[in-house]
Amino acid sequence: MLIYNFAECSMPAPLKDFAALTKLRQELKAQQEAKAIADIERARRAQLAAIEADLFRHSIGRVAPLVSTNKADLQPPRPDPIARQHLADEQAALAESLSDDFSVESLLETDAALSFARSSIGADTVRKLRRGHWAIQSQLDLHGMRTDEAREALSEYLRSVGRRGLRCVRIIHGKGLGSINKEPVLKGKVRNWLVQKEEVIAFCQAKASDGGSGALVVLLKSQT
Repeated sequence: MLIYNFAECSMPAPLKDFAALTKLRQELKAQQEAKAIADIERARRAQLAAIEADLFRHSIGRVAPLVSTNKADLQPPRPDPIARQHLADEQAALAESLSDDFSVESLLETDAALSFARSSIGADTVRKLRRGHWAIQSQLDLHGMRTDEAREALSEYLRSVGRRGLRCVRIIHGKGLGSINKEPVLKGKVRNWLVQKEEVIAFCQAKASDGGSGALVVLLKSQT
């Protein structure tokens, strides 16, 4: 009885190795062909760029640097910038500044009650102001301030009430009871400052109930 060994009759291993080797050779050949094509394309582009460069040089001819003529720069120098708004602000501040050297007695007549009115204002205006014809709408208290502080505070206050359209205000300057010489330092200064402000058309000493000799009632120009 014959017995066959099928394991010994199977496909030998060397055939598989040959197929893999053939595939590897094909892949290497494809890579070499692709590289050759890329090298040819780069060479073609380099040759084309060289031709274009030669064409440009032949077109423009020989090139030489420009000779300096040493010409003078006739452009006039620009003036320094002027801060026009800053100058305008300074001029406005100067126009609104109040002088301590100004004296109301040198310009206008006043009475013993420290009343004042512009020349264009009728005499009855001061009388009405004394009697309280206009209601006091606002007040500024200058108590305890130094001269410079009081001057600045008064200017700013008059601008503020002017923007708000107020007509009648009270300025409290004090009676000087707390000063060294018991004299009202700001009393005369406030009066002189007020006369320098165009928006002030009249003022008088306040009634006893409104501060008496320690305050002034001020009438401002109508905004309309």
